[in-house]
Amino acid sequence: MLDAALYGSDDPSVILTYAWDRLLIDPVPGPRGPADFTDLRHLTPNVFAVPGDAQPIAPAGSTLPRLAAELPNTFALIDPRHGATGIAHQLEELLTHLKPNSIDLLDVGGDILAQGDEPTLKSPLGDALTLAACCQVDAPVRLLIAGPGLDGEIPAGDLRDRLGALVCTLTAEHTAALGTALDWHPSEATAMLAATARGVRGLCEVRDAGLPVPLTDEGPSVYEADLDEALSRNELARAIATTTTLDEAEQHSRDICGFSEIDYERNKAAWLSDHTPAQLDPEAALSRLDQFEADARTRGITHTTFRRITEALGFNGAQRQDLRDLLLTSHPEQYEAPLWRITTSTSPST
Repeated sequence: MLDAALYGSDDPSVILTYAWDRLLIDPVPGPRGPADFTDLRHLTPNVFAVPGDAQPIAPAGSTLPRLAAELPNTFALIDPRHGATGIAHQLEELLTHLKPNSIDLLDVGGDILAQGDEPTLKSPLGDALTLAACCQVDAPVRLLIAGPGLDGEIPAGDLRDRLGALVCTLTAEHTAALGTALDWHPSEATAMLAATARGVRGLCEVRDAGLPVPLTDEGPSVYEADLDEALSRNELARAIATTTTLDEAEQHSRDICGFSEIDYERNKAAWLSDHTPAQLDPEAALSRLDQFEADARTRGITHTTFRRITEALGFNGAQRQDLRDLLLTSHPEQYEAPLWRITTSTSPST
């Protein structure tokens, strides 16, 4: 989406990204590495492209192969197993191989600009690893923040003095570059970014914890931020700059932030393994949806994500698409793509 806005569609960018889909898609905690896929393609000795015909090796899951099949960009795999040092080496190899005209480090929401002690911070490790790695490469890297506050971690107001110039404002036309990917992809931050670019406004409830995220006129904005200032502010990124393993980086997260997001995934995965998800009975599901929406209205919620609905109603990731299909068939008028609109008053479910 950002590639379309900044560079057009004639020469799609290479996107270096994590295979870290969280437990709704991938039941294995933490990010995936090259050994977790079949049919990857070497771009450089230590960087693999994920083509559309690649497959995650069970029990792992990943959305990257399907994204690669549907979108024109080349998706390359960040491998954090060798810490920030390893990611920096990957970047250097890509720079030598691709000789790119520009390098953008994109964070949706802006938690990459955190200090590390914010009580609302939930997922600092992946951001800190890439920030630390980008500050080590011998090339200019532009840090971009899309949709300040949309990840539900650092409020947009707390980020304003950390943002630089406005780079662009995403529009509905830019979201067309995604095709139908957001009809199935579970990313909540990207869904809200696309929704605000399409004009959706309100208060969106996300994640298993039900975090409220404002959908405002600032939502589709993309700002530049100073890379060196971000590193200076981000204590975790500085601490892990010389790490050579993911375990080492994770321990720094525990020491500095008080937690590791992978520990959270481990604990949640263990809990899920001991709990049987609810059966997807349409009538019962729609009845629970009515109750969920009634409660959400009392909290001032106007929209939510299909991930949030799936978990709030007691279903698991494997049931998400069936539940989504049921909701769209029953109440198509509530689909404000790619979000679900909470009606202002109760309405019959059947």
